[in-house]
Amino acid sequence: MRIKRLRSRREKNNNQGESAAALPRRKRRLKYIAVLPSFITLMNGVCGFFSIIFASRGQDLSWSLSAVRDINMTSFSMAGYLIILAMVMDMLDGRVARLTRTTSSFGGQLDSLSDAISFGVAPAFLMLKLVESHLDGINSGFSMYSALINRGIFFSAILFAMCALIRLARFNVENEEDEEAHMNFAGLPSPAAAGVVVSLVIFHQYFVSQVNSRASFILENLEIITSLSLPLVTLLTGILMVSRIRYPHLPNWLFRGKKSLPVFLAIFASGLFIVWNIQLAMVFGFCGFALYGFCRWIFISLFRKRQTLPDILADK
Repeated sequence: MRIKRLRSRREKNNNQGESAAALPRRKRRLKYIAVLPSFITLMNGVCGFFSIIFASRGQDLSWSLSAVRDINMTSFSMAGYLIILAMVMDMLDGRVARLTRTTSSFGGQLDSLSDAISFGVAPAFLMLKLVESHLDGINSGFSMYSALINRGIFFSAILFAMCALIRLARFNVENEEDEEAHMNFAGLPSPAAAGVVVSLVIFHQYFVSQVNSRASFILENLEIITSLSLPLVTLLTGILMVSRIRYPHLPNWLFRGKKSLPVFLAIFASGLFIVWNIQLAMVFGFCGFALYGFCRWIFISLFRKRQTLPDILADK
């Protein structure tokens, strides 16, 4: 009798579970939104959107910033600096949310969507338009290979954008709310990957103006090498984004806790370098950060192999 009662209870519980599963799930409605962090995050996406607009205008158009300073920029430079501004917004929104204690899953999802525009689509489109505009004259002399070259440029741009989307989706799945877990990244962060591409674009446009004013043979060759290497660099940074290579979280590492005097002097020297030549400083900073993680991964892999080899020989 006891066994029959247990069976009847189990059947009743199973029937209740099936009926509950058959009912449609109640949707959770979003009631409150943190205004300031969400506004900063949206400005990140707005900067990425305007960067795409400026990149579509081409290299022929120039923009004067006489209200701030007597500066003339090409549309490609403006698009690049807008992505840099989006990086500043991306660093601020998380800090503001933690300071105001308004972190939420909505803010995290909104941040990833904005990052997909600013650090995925916008850098890839900027690289595509810049290299296309530069290769128009070269492709006329090499009409046999122009289609192959254009496909290769398209492939690197598409791969970079898709890797950025995969990187952001993976980060959302694996992300932990504990701030102690935010000291390292698995794979090159999407803002840093976008920074590698954008810094080379801004550096290229800086040398375009130098070539036009000085007509130096060395500067002209450096400008051509920079533009031709952009698709390959974009392809490699896209692969680094979806890799499992560890990269440090620089803002958390720099602004957390006390630092030694050599570290402070290095930060101060970096600031002076940025003031002296911001275009060159961005290239060294972003490209150096991407190479640091890759070279560190190679060194650790080789060191582990050398360490395990004597153990294998000893076992024999």
